Amino acid sequence: MRRPSGRFLKIQDMQSTVGTLANFRPAYSEDMETGQQRAMDAAIELVGTQGLRALTHRRVDEHAGLPAGSTSNYARTRAALVHAVMDRIIELEARATEAATMPATAAQLLESMARLIDATTGERRVLSTARLILFMEASHDERLRERVMAGRVILERFVTAALQRLGAGDPRSGASALMACAEGIILHRIVRQDRSDARPALRLVLSGILPIDPVGA
Repeated sequence: MRRPSGRFLKIQDMQSTVGTLANFRPAYSEDMETGQQRAMDAAIELVGTQGLRALTHRRVDEHAGLPAGSTSNYARTRAALVHAVMDRIIELEARATEAATMPATAAQLLESMARLIDATTGERRVLSTARLILFMEASHDERLRERVMAGRVILERFVTAALQRLGAGDPRSGASALMACAEGIILHRIVRQDRSDARPALRLVLSGILPIDPVGA
């Protein structure tokens, strides 16, 4: 079976230069769906709904509606399949995070981050669950951990740039704090089914990062 011309985001390439990370764009166009993309999206759904044990080449083929053996063309081993799934998750999350970090005011950033968390734990809940499962797997998989860390760099750069535009004194530390807050809320929503409003916690963190009150910005 011939490999599709589209390719997934190469984590090694992302790590090579700061410029690559800053200028990252999804490997796929919005209207193009390849067999590889279908396979990885099906794999995300399997992991996010049934756990990592459900991730096999055969089950991905079946779930994606692809001919038998298709997924093995894109990821020969199970380890390669796990890594490819993480790459795809990073790609999808980068799109959403970049879109949420283009506000003109602190109040808009607060609202966009809250809505991002709502979407991440709502309509994209399965993807978020799969990401958390792979995070745990990365604790004893060095190559997977490298992918997770590279993905974090990409997302943090978007948030850092937003805080810098809004006048933060230390945008890098601020981005780390804001992302830690958001990630904690996401974890509690996924694991504990907590549906409390994210805005009060985000407002508290942003008030310590920006020189203006996010509420009145």
